[in-house]
This record gives sequence, structure tokens and C-alpha cells, in this order.
Amino acid sequence: MAVTFNHTIIAAKDSAESARFFRELLELPEAPSWGPFVNVQLADGVLIQFAAPPVEIQMQHYAFLVDDELFERAYARLCDQGIEHWADPQMKRPGETNTEHGGRGVYFKDPAGHAFELITRPYL
Repeated sequence: MAVTFNHTIIAAKDSAESARFFRELLELPEAPSWGPFVNVQLADGVLIQFAAPPVEIQMQHYAFLVDDELFERAYARLCDQGIEHWADPQMKRPGETNTEHGGRGVYFKDPAGHAFELITRPYL
């Protein structure tokens, strides 16, 4: 069997809120959840599990490759909801997107404070 990515757990202050934010932004359906996890499943079967840890949450970075149409809709939702966003990971270009690597990209934070990135072209 080839190695594939199956799932990850993202720390959240409010698991349901973070999962809902992620699902609504990226137009994903609800997935079955269990125990401390509120799950979101991506089209390729990868499971994103949101859970509230008993420790202080440290910011992590998560990047997602999306098509141009979904990028436009997600970016419009960020703007409509007044979510602060940047064209760069250093957060020095607020309110912008970038055109790196032949596509578009944007950085923003989720309700738990993690840095999320949407890109329309892979880096490699």
C-alpha cells in the first residue's frame, strides 16, 4: 500500500465552532463525529478532527489547495464576514491575496487562532 495522509487533529477552543467555520468556508458536508472529535472529511477522504485540548493552544499552520472557483467563493465569505486576512504569512499585506506560484493565495486565522492558507496552485 502506498503512503497516504489519513487524518489530523486540530486543537480548538470550541470544536463545533471551528469545524463549522471550516465546513462553511470550504463548502464541505457534515461528517459523523465521535468522542471529543468534531470531524470534517475532505473530498479525498482525509479526515480533519477538531478537539479541545486540556492545554493552551499553540498556533499551527494548515494550507489547503482549492480550485479557482472555490477560492473566489471562500475569499468572498472571508471579506463578507469581516475576517482579517493577508497576502503573506508575515501578515504585512492585510486585506490582500497573492499571486505566488502561478495561482492565488490568502492567509487568515480560524476561531482557535490557527493560521490557515488557501492556495489555487501547489508550491511544487
